[in-house]
Amino acid sequence: MSGSGKAKSGRGISRRGFLGAGVALGVGAGGVALGGAKLLGTVPPGRLLASKRPLPAAFQQPLKLPPVLAPTRTDATTDYYEITQKAAELDILPGARTTAWTYGGTFPGPTIVSKSGRRTVVRHTNELPRPVVVHLHGGHTPHDADGYPGDEILPAGGKPTMVMGGHPMPGKPVMGRRDYAYPMNQRAATLWYHDHRMGFTGASVWRGLAGFHLVHDDEEERLPLPRGDRDLPLMIADRSFDADGSFLYPSIDRTLEHMPGVHATHMNGVLGDVILVNGVPWPVHRVERLRYRLRLLNASNARNYRIALDPPPPGGKGMVQIGSDGGLLAAPIAHEGLDVAPAERFDVVVDFARYRPGTRVRLVNLLGSGRTREIMAFDVASSGRTPRDDSAVPARLSRVRVLDPAKAAVRRTFVLQQKSGRWRINGHEYEPGRPLARPKLGRLELWRFVTDFHHPIHLHLDAFQVVSRNGHGLGPSDHGWKDTMDLRPAEAAEVAVRFTDYAGNFVFHCHNLEHEDMAMMADFATE
Repeated sequence: MSGSGKAKSGRGISRRGFLGAGVALGVGAGGVALGGAKLLGTVPPGRLLASKRPLPAAFQQPLKLPPVLAPTRTDATTDYYEITQKAAELDILPGARTTAWTYGGTFPGPTIVSKSGRRTVVRHTNELPRPVVVHLHGGHTPHDADGYPGDEILPAGGKPTMVMGGHPMPGKPVMGRRDYAYPMNQRAATLWYHDHRMGFTGASVWRGLAGFHLVHDDEEERLPLPRGDRDLPLMIADRSFDADGSFLYPSIDRTLEHMPGVHATHMNGVLGDVILVNGVPWPVHRVERLRYRLRLLNASNARNYRIALDPPPPGGKGMVQIGSDGGLLAAPIAHEGLDVAPAERFDVVVDFARYRPGTRVRLVNLLGSGRTREIMAFDVASSGRTPRDDSAVPARLSRVRVLDPAKAAVRRTFVLQQKSGRWRINGHEYEPGRPLARPKLGRLELWRFVTDFHHPIHLHLDAFQVVSRNGHGLGPSDHGWKDTMDLRPAEAAEVAVRFTDYAGNFVFHCHNLEHEDMAMMADFATE
């Protein structure tokens, strides 16, 4: 069974003409055929946007941890939170102030901490000049709380975003504020929340609309993993800055009001030349000679990272992965480095006792060059008695039920490609309200993705398990429950997924945010 269907003419989002006649980039020399399109395998995922301001030296500013949001009230079943989305002047680069779009005045936004099985309600109030949508990335949520692109929170006096030839985006916009109710019937995991407005997600996230949402459960809390101030959420994001310190981004419509997407030169994705960790450029953090849990989140629009420790500890394999997008692995996996695509999360434990006192350990990006090769640094304590480490990484972490692809009741194929200068899925640009698939709740399905370029594919509602890449086994970064996986050029990958609990309209899309904004998204309707 295919995920494709008959197209309805004249209704795709591109009918607004935002890509325009001059936007088609072609694929360069050496492309090969793929389903009638050309392979973009020789083109890196994104194009650098150079800052117009001198960049600060690395490892001068201390790492900051996002504030943990306290509930405004609680009852027997639910914790209630309130967040106001507003513009704020932030100190990011020395000697400049940067106007950011924020959750509650900070970038990243405040961290929300939930307990599995305990309902969380977050009231978002919009004091920004444009509509917003909130998506809990990795959340197992009903469709009305999932952040469907048309379910906008409008600013005072604002109007819904117009698509489809000048008609409002399908959805349920509200004025001023919206309550997002999350049942939290899911495993402990590192989730994050971010803007999901149709056609403008890239620009809104670039300006600061992103934050952590951590879920804990009894299984995880029984493990002797590092916790407290040795449990570090690290949001890694590249950005570029204008001469005055403001965020630099190549929007077609700099007002973010009418015309979605970016200029043709950045259609493949926007890469910044400043690496921020929790909103700080190239920070440094002092650590004891103990184990630390690093919750690595790639919150970049388009940049891929190969994250490694430099120097590696004696004996190598200093990054011990304990979790993926959807929570704990069955057993830890030791890595020399990890490939992390946009929106992916990897929970790793690093034992700094393997280093000599006083060592500076850099977190580096082996896919970067120049300044983008550096991410942050850890300074290992150089004096004093090493405290006793009460943490450990058990040989078994969790009971993970493995999905059997042979039992899949339905198989679907989705082709992600650029065609005629537009990003498409199964030949279609995104058409809101037109599902490419109608999965039955509780039924196991096998979804096959075929690509022409780097596309980190993200499914809403439920996590999946990677089955194969190009007919072979899992890659090093594919283990555990995933909600996002990087699809490489000319690759065919299969995932097993079972959608559960919530009927309604959801989306899947490329999480290169420039691709998503420029039509590489599709609806699916669970029944």
